[in-house]
Amino acid sequence: MDLNAFPFDLNEEPLFDLNEEPLFDLNQELHDLNGEEENFATGEESNTHITADSEEVHEVQNESHENIQEEQPQNNDEEQLQMQRKVKMLSNEERITIYQLLLQKSVDGKLPQGVKESVASSFSVCRKTIDRIWKRAKESETHDVSHKKTKNSGRKRVEIDLSQLREIPLSQRTTVRTLAVAMKTNTSAMYRLIQSGAIKRHSSAIKPQLTEEGKRLRLEFCLSMLEGIPHDPMFQSMYNIIHIDEKWFYMTKKSERYYLLPDEDKPHRSCKSKNFVPKVMFLTAVARPRFDSEKNVTFSGKIGIFPFVTQEPAKRTSVNRVAGTMETKAITSINRDLIRSVFIEKVLPATKEVWPRDELGSTIFIQQDNARTHINPDDPEFVQAATQDGFDIRLMCQPPNSPDFNVLDLGFFSAIQSLHYKEAPKTIDELVNAVVKSFENYCVVKSNFIFLSLQLCMIETMKAKGSNRYTSQHMQKEKLETEEQLPIQLKCDPILVQETLDYLNNN
Repeated sequence: MDLNAFPFDLNEEPLFDLNEEPLFDLNQELHDLNGEEENFATGEESNTHITADSEEVHEVQNESHENIQEEQPQNNDEEQLQMQRKVKMLSNEERITIYQLLLQKSVDGKLPQGVKESVASSFSVCRKTIDRIWKRAKESETHDVSHKKTKNSGRKRVEIDLSQLREIPLSQRTTVRTLAVAMKTNTSAMYRLIQSGAIKRHSSAIKPQLTEEGKRLRLEFCLSMLEGIPHDPMFQSMYNIIHIDEKWFYMTKKSERYYLLPDEDKPHRSCKSKNFVPKVMFLTAVARPRFDSEKNVTFSGKIGIFPFVTQEPAKRTSVNRVAGTMETKAITSINRDLIRSVFIEKVLPATKEVWPRDELGSTIFIQQDNARTHINPDDPEFVQAATQDGFDIRLMCQPPNSPDFNVLDLGFFSAIQSLHYKEAPKTIDELVNAVVKSFENYCVVKSNFIFLSLQLCMIETMKAKGSNRYTSQHMQKEKLETEEQLPIQLKCDPILVQETLDYLNNN
């Protein structure tokens, strides 16, 4: 065999410019290599013991490496072990630099002994990697040493037939584990499909059941909120409508999540019964807020939040108070007479106190649901109190089984409920103060957003022919608010309005 055989022509123009400054200092690398050659030539001792058998060289290197690891702390041993287990992926630039180093040090197409080991040590790779790069450069006509791991590489994905998902009952799709069993795969594959968007999560909330008459009333209510029919239909500004509703606020949740340190004690909560957690009912009244041309709040729209509580003297002495001390008790029995008194004694005075004076004389509507405890719109006592002091306040009822037509149920209640839980109240007085504080601190801008969400819900209701089976739409209100392009009134498609009118006439 001809030892001087060289597989490529040295006079051929190389693929890479050797005069170009490499990513690594070639002079430094060559200096290190020359130093090692001198050690080989003079027979001086070095860190690597050269023996005739290559297997013995690896054994000596392994023993030396193990001795060094024993001298280092245990933490360094673990870090080095993790680094050894990692397979380093050389970039194309690093592979080109390695090839340039080897090419400049080669003699008649051969590499002196120890060059590959030194280059491998400099780039923290094994010698086999250097061998492969050198071999590929010699076998390639263009001396291309770039890696071939481009685009799709690695283990192929396990293909799962998603069409069989339609045949699986919904009762077997409630958790990832049950879905994985039904699909005959593992949970990891299901999580990957969810993250990729091939499978989506959906929370199904129970909604009120509607009759055909209820759907018709919902459509009529939506049309009553439009102006400019039929040519340019647009929703009313809703500035003259006050939404009221009642809600129970609980002292605490049945199940709460906390984030603790490993050495912290787990909190222990207890009560006599989970079904009898202390609670208080509140009646809330909210109108749409007003802003001036500079986005300053001129009217927050917060009429008030009124708890159903009473003050009673303590019947006997305890460790907490003596007999006769006034205590706050929650009213658990709500009837029509109580609602009427709250309307007349609290809601109406609060409305007259905070309502904008420039709108005095215009008709104000108080929208309520159809609860049995609510008073009729023509209740004599309410009508008499509502028409005093120059005000014209009237009651109106939203369609039955339509909480999506009330801004309090759409988002206001859930917002202040999440805020009051942060206070962690322990008594009725603390609960009342926490709810009132959450009501007062709620963002006015977000309250305005809910009224736009109400208009979006009415549009979707008309598309669904009065049904509540629709998906709430989003219009990026915060972005539009930042860009000062948030509308006050949403426009409605004239074709949709005409279709709704035809549907009501035909049914």
